[in-house]
Amino acid sequence: MSYVKIWVHAVWATKNREQVLKPDILKKICNHIFGNAKEHGIYIDRINGHDDHIHVLMLLKPELGISKQVQLLKGESSNWANKIQLTKDRLYWADKYFASSVSNNKIDFVRRYIDNQQEHHQKQTFGEEYKNFLNSLGYSDDDFG
Repeated sequence: MSYVKIWVHAVWATKNREQVLKPDILKKICNHIFGNAKEHGIYIDRINGHDDHIHVLMLLKPELGISKQVQLLKGESSNWANKIQLTKDRLYWADKYFASSVSNNKIDFVRRYIDNQQEHHQKQTFGEEYKNFLNSLGYSDDDFG
């Protein structure tokens, strides 16, 4: 038997960074993503977000790989949201996302970061946050588009 434990911090935004994830909608979509992940054997440790994006701290399911795992969570959640008309207009996620592995000694830091999204975004926009993530990994500026 193989043993794999890869923590992933994933972040994705609404298409065009539309600010549709107001607190009541954000709570419903996070709860749904959490439940859907559980049904698919994906462990989510933390999930939260702000008006235009979602943060997830999760374990990578080896047989899915990161792109399939993120797409499963994003795609299914937007289908569900649109089916029940969770938002006034249709909910679309941006095509791009951010994902990075997290070492065991940084898990508590990432948990606090995700838990404190509302407070954090009083000081920094999502665009600034995303740019900092990319720069910290050595990437140039990009757009979630």
